[in-house]
Amino acid sequence: MTLPSLTTRRLTLSPPAARHFPAYRRYYAATRGSSHRYGGPKTEREAWNMLAADIGHWHLRGFGIWVIERRADAEAVGGCGLYHPEGWPRHELTWWLLPEARGQGLATEASVAAIDFGYGVLGWDSVETHMRDENLPARRLAARLGGEVIGRETFPDGVTREVFRLPRKPVTARACA
Repeated sequence: MTLPSLTTRRLTLSPPAARHFPAYRRYYAATRGSSHRYGGPKTEREAWNMLAADIGHWHLRGFGIWVIERRADAEAVGGCGLYHPEGWPRHELTWWLLPEARGQGLATEASVAAIDFGYGVLGWDSVETHMRDENLPARRLAARLGGEVIGRETFPDGVTREVFRLPRKPVTARACA
């Protein structure tokens, strides 16, 4: 299976590979970013397992998380993509960024490309995201993308989350294309 890459104005969304492990290790070692979704901080071995799971997800589901690389220097600064863990009721748009990459609109730009992939390439009727109530940065991003709350659901991890449907053409699409 050849995994797709996506290109935006400032970013390349690349399939995850072993060369991206330093970015994974840095992100998952940090409590602030990785605790909301992933129960961080995580050990180096756990970070490696997250990378391996992201690689495997592509082969099992035919879609997954890309590594966000800046086009200017090919530096890996985060991840963004479409994810559906086994046993979960739905797929979702998800993302993460290293601290130095936050506040620059990179998650928004990458998310617009991933949403377009979900609708345009995968042919999905709905691209959704969900997050813990206290994850304010993720909630702000869902709002920037034009997300509409379509329900509230308790997920297999026992956490009740709002489910946001993201529009086919996010409100930020023109600014990021």
